[in-house]
Amino acid sequence: MEKDLLAAIAAISPPDREAMARAEKRQAALAKPPGSLGKLEELSVRLAGITGKVINHIGKTRIIVLAADNGVVEEGVSSAPQSVTLAQTVNLTRALTGASSMAAYFGDGLVVADVGVNAVVDCPAVLDRKIAMGTGNIAREPAMTRDQAVRAVEIGMELARDAKNDGVDIIGVGEMGIGNTTTSAAVLAALLSLSVEDVTGRGGGLTDDGFARKKAVIASALALHRPDPGDPLDVLGKVGGFDIAAMCGVFLGAAECSLPVVIDGFISIVAALCAARLCENVKAYLIPSHASFEKGYAAAAEELGLQPYLLLDMRLGEGSGCPLAFRVVQAACAVMNGMATFDGAGINDDYLTEIRENEDICFGRS
Repeated sequence: MEKDLLAAIAAISPPDREAMARAEKRQAALAKPPGSLGKLEELSVRLAGITGKVINHIGKTRIIVLAADNGVVEEGVSSAPQSVTLAQTVNLTRALTGASSMAAYFGDGLVVADVGVNAVVDCPAVLDRKIAMGTGNIAREPAMTRDQAVRAVEIGMELARDAKNDGVDIIGVGEMGIGNTTTSAAVLAALLSLSVEDVTGRGGGLTDDGFARKKAVIASALALHRPDPGDPLDVLGKVGGFDIAAMCGVFLGAAECSLPVVIDGFISIVAALCAARLCENVKAYLIPSHASFEKGYAAAAEELGLQPYLLLDMRLGEGSGCPLAFRVVQAACAVMNGMATFDGAGINDDYLTEIRENEDICFGRS
């Protein structure tokens, strides 16, 4: 099983550099000062590398939310009871949560998959991909077996392939699981060899005592299990969660299918980092949405070489940044596809020659 997974990961292609060069050439010909649309220009070029096409249309969108419980909540690391995972997993399918209400408003598709909720999920709209009734308590035992970690990643890849087969143009990755800022911080600390203090935030909100307990639990779990930072599957299995591992799989599957994939917040970017550690080529397919208010987000984003497109002080999770980022991606496509070139607009662009030759100086970047 792991051998097949690693073979699929190894086959993921790098971005199409020739298509990116053609996109850059078109951007240079559009009737505007060089670089005047900033990150929208960069994003349109990145999309060309992902799809192999200069002209892209983002019509059908989908957010994939992975739901699972984490045994570590037994240690009092969360302000919310574990029962919230089940309630919100179902509410996601009814457009009653932050992410799903936005998705419904904008017409984004939403797929919710149970990969480890610690309850029977009696809701036909939730996909049953349950691996177990929650993970082990990382303060006392590994979160899961290695085989379970592999299975979770495979489930995520399968969900990405389903999206591709359904004609989806872009996917976003979210989660639902009480306690998952604890497991995400543990995974991030292990992968980057950072201190617990550097990557741990208060999640949904904790008192000073609760926050101190959370950090102590993460430090203890890392010392107990000693996850190998060079082996993301080992890290996920020892201190991660079914949700994070399956999210990692969605990022991998999106790259495999040449689909752009949006990172939500903290848990999502930790999963994206796991995917990039498993396959360097994945980085080219990742589109950050917002800068999570959670402390460890910046470290993960820096490691991935990504800058978020939105600064909204959000920290909800669920995939709530994805509907917003989809609109940014659509805007980048609208400019690339519909804006006139200098020739088409009847404008002689000779006046830009000096600016183009001295772009950094002219735009104050030197």
